[in-house]
Amino acid sequence: MRDPHPDLAISARELTRTFGDFTAVDRVSFDVAPGEIFGYLGPNGSGKSTTIRMLCGLLLPTSGNASVLGYDIARQAEAIKSRIGYMSQRFSLYNDLTVQQNMEFYAGIYQITPEERRRRIPELVAMANLTGREHELVANLSGGWKQRLALGSAIIHRPRMLFLDEPTGGVDPVSRRDFWDLIYRMAGEGVTIFVTTHYMDEAERCQRIGFMYNSKLIALGSPDELKRQAMRGTLLQITLGEQFRGAAILDALAVLDALTGVHEAAPYGDLIHAVVESAAAAAPQIHAALAALGIGVAAIIPIPPSLEDVFISLVLERQQAGRAEAAQLRAQLGT
Repeated sequence: MRDPHPDLAISARELTRTFGDFTAVDRVSFDVAPGEIFGYLGPNGSGKSTTIRMLCGLLLPTSGNASVLGYDIARQAEAIKSRIGYMSQRFSLYNDLTVQQNMEFYAGIYQITPEERRRRIPELVAMANLTGREHELVANLSGGWKQRLALGSAIIHRPRMLFLDEPTGGVDPVSRRDFWDLIYRMAGEGVTIFVTTHYMDEAERCQRIGFMYNSKLIALGSPDELKRQAMRGTLLQITLGEQFRGAAILDALAVLDALTGVHEAAPYGDLIHAVVESAAAAAPQIHAALAALGIGVAAIIPIPPSLEDVFISLVLERQQAGRAEAAQLRAQLGT
């Protein structure tokens, strides 16, 4: 039986996975449209890889349901596996085999016919920029070449959906850029991309983003939507006087955290980013409070938030809510 939403690449409703008493993914719901580049972000241990394993048919959900390409992840896992590509955060190729041998191995796994292999493997070797290196051991390749070869192996069977679990970790910026050029090319050909990443510049390239924290999906939308809607105030960029940068930033942060109207403050290189209720009210208050501590301020200006600012704000808000809930529970228990 096909899913009632076959027009969606992914449809997840209340998707949950527990391991004993630990909840790795907690009632997650979202949709992904065909041909979309969907980014799945969050700290380590937030549930990203567990979600991918369920969507790929590798792990059964404890409760809830989801479909991939119209197939139910619990009842039709084999149909899903044959129609998707998967590239894990761990290097998945065989170092003691050549480029050609690795491609032949994956072609065999996906039961590619000999005729199709003769066409497909040279195409993917060229895509990886490895033409002329077909007989070189993978162990001798650079990180960027290995990454593109792993991508080629994952799509040798022309999947309609591609799952990428932190695919660019540990490679140089130029290789990351080249890799994303390939992702855009595939999306332009109708392939749906589901990618996890820690890099904010990569998140900006996604059409929509889901942000996981403590096993829950706490934000969902396009990068622009999240910047407009997820921040609970105005973002100020605070530049301390040159002689007060460095260690003085920690002292300044402690002052800002105690000010009414400042929701949160965090270091941003030599700068401080602070989310405030009102820029007009907060700026003079910040000037005065830091001056009282003997810290000079060179400038305070409102700026548009980056995705990094948004995610820091979301995490701090959740942490504060968690502390408030714990305090309320302690009061109820009389402890």
